[in-house]
Amino acid sequence: MLKKLIFAFVNGVILFSLSACTGVPDKVTPVDGFELPRYLGKWYEIARYDHSFEEGLSEVTATYSMRDDGGVKVINRGFSKEENTWDEAEGKAYFVESPSIGHLKVSFFGPFYASYVIMELDKEGYQYALITGPDKDYLWILARTPSISENVRSQLLEKATVAGYDVSKLIWVEHENVKK
Repeated sequence: MLKKLIFAFVNGVILFSLSACTGVPDKVTPVDGFELPRYLGKWYEIARYDHSFEEGLSEVTATYSMRDDGGVKVINRGFSKEENTWDEAEGKAYFVESPSIGHLKVSFFGPFYASYVIMELDKEGYQYALITGPDKDYLWILARTPSISENVRSQLLEKATVAGYDVSKLIWVEHENVKK
């Protein structure tokens, strides 16, 4: 009986920790009315919080396409000036709730998923987006072009600030059209 209780407790902790990785941070609401076909394609990383998995990378892009299983194929790519090489990671993403809500879970490492929450999106033209992860340690600004207007930048920074993000921690990504 004790072994069954311990097993149930451990499984509960694992399930809770996995679901926490696909949650939504406080003061953040995923966009609704999301249309995946309009979101697919290439996005430029305009700004990001620094993380080891992107450290030192410029020219960073994310390209989204459909997978055969109905999920989304994710190709993240960036250039390391230090090593003079391109770095690329392939992942997969699936909707957490509904395809009309901008909340997906993404995995680059086997069965482990983390939230990909679209907290702001240019719904008219799908030209820019503000993305967070499962908590406030993750923040990205993406756009269809390598730069954004000062007006859009201010709007996205204000949205992030109101949601409790420290926008002074953002790294502004260089896009100098490095040749492959």
